[in-house]
Amino acid sequence: MKLFQALRNVGNFRTVFDFGEREVAHWFPGHMAKGLKQMRASLKNVDCIVEIHDARIPLSGRNPVFQETLDVRPHLLILNKMDLADQSNKQRILKNLEKAGVRNVLFTNCLKQRDDTIKKVVPTVVEIIKSKPRFNRDENTNYCLMVIGVPNVGKSSLINSLRRTNLKKGRASRVGGEPGVTKAVLTKIQVCERPIIHLLDTPGVLPPKIESVETGMKLALCGTILDHLVGEDIIADYLLYSLNRLGNFSYVERYNLQEPSDNIQHVLKRITVKLGKTQRVKAITGVGNITVIVPNYTAAAYDFIRAFRKGELGQVMLD
Repeated sequence: MKLFQALRNVGNFRTVFDFGEREVAHWFPGHMAKGLKQMRASLKNVDCIVEIHDARIPLSGRNPVFQETLDVRPHLLILNKMDLADQSNKQRILKNLEKAGVRNVLFTNCLKQRDDTIKKVVPTVVEIIKSKPRFNRDENTNYCLMVIGVPNVGKSSLINSLRRTNLKKGRASRVGGEPGVTKAVLTKIQVCERPIIHLLDTPGVLPPKIESVETGMKLALCGTILDHLVGEDIIADYLLYSLNRLGNFSYVERYNLQEPSDNIQHVLKRITVKLGKTQRVKAITGVGNITVIVPNYTAAAYDFIRAFRKGELGQVMLD
């Protein structure tokens, strides 16, 4: 019944998101020149670049600086968190990437204990490397890869997953749930014995200039920057807009709404009721200050965003 009501209301949803006067420049902490400088300095010892990105935004937010400065080496694009992405668009995405010159693509879920695609990474990389001259490293039988990407897309998870799959060893790189865990280019981490392969973990590097506010919102929604830099309320509103646009109304049942809504304040109010999210604030009245209990909209917005990032609102493709 709720799905029927949702389909009936589709025509009432926003067709564009109003970004107002917001500017992306205020959201992003510089262009992280130090990390890029370290990467360039390590290039002479690198045989292949492994770029990892979020499968929910396979086209948006990839750092163009990577292509400009590091694309002198063979390149493999890994689209991680595929368990969270709507895979019905896979072929369309691959065609669009091929048009952009990206031909070597793998979809992974690095947090899964056994991901069959991880087993393909080493053979794919070796094949890519052997297809091009290695110049000063031609006589070296060992391989060195550099893992790059924007923050919080799973670089460290990929390294740990490769070690678990190929070496039967535990994690060698710290994993975090928010951007900025890896601060600098680390020493070599071995991920395979036959052939011997080492990886260089690198800090997440955002583009010096995001192409549009919408691209910035997609990056924010997928957790590549700290939420408070953009605002949880804005991210939650963009999430609501995106879910409605895609015809994904899973939030209706999750938060006990009567029907889909395009009003983020209404949705957040329902979330506070469902989860009991309230806060005490002081209010000034004619007879003095009193403490009142009001809905905690920030906590509600955070729960809404977290549910999306954990896949609890279904698989979504934002591009």
